Amino acid sequence: MSRFPGFSSPFLLGFDEIERVLDRVSKAASDGYPPYNIERISGDGVARDVLRITLAVAGFTRDQLDVTLEDSQLVIRGRQTEDDRPRQFLHRGIAARQFQRVFVLAEGIEVAGAELKDGLLAIDLARPEPERIVRRIDIAAGD
Repeated sequence: MSRFPGFSSPFLLGFDEIERVLDRVSKAASDGYPPYNIERISGDGVARDVLRITLAVAGFTRDQLDVTLEDSQLVIRGRQTEDDRPRQFLHRGIAARQFQRVFVLAEGIEVAGAELKDGLLAIDLARPEPERIVRRIDIAAGD
């Protein structure tokens, strides 16, 4: 694993997990299928940031798609199988294929829902407005 030089500072304590996440993301970024968009959409007042991930999954049915949340990772899987009908293709450009696309989510991000429409799978993510907490730390006397 390559080390990110910024995380070796003695002032950055407890950021080991971020370094591991960056390493995972850099490995997963090389796969280009299925294509996807990520957009910011206007919030509904409850969430300040609403993000929509849209994947182009033409040819997949809802039963062939699986969206799960695993250890702060959004995992989208698609599984197509060949049908058993005998077919004779003159040209075959559409293959039955499988995919797995993983997005690492920051702490506090919630999956608001998913919808499949016109060959596009849209997954909405929201980060609720955090409560502002101020906590006073008592200083103990050392004598």
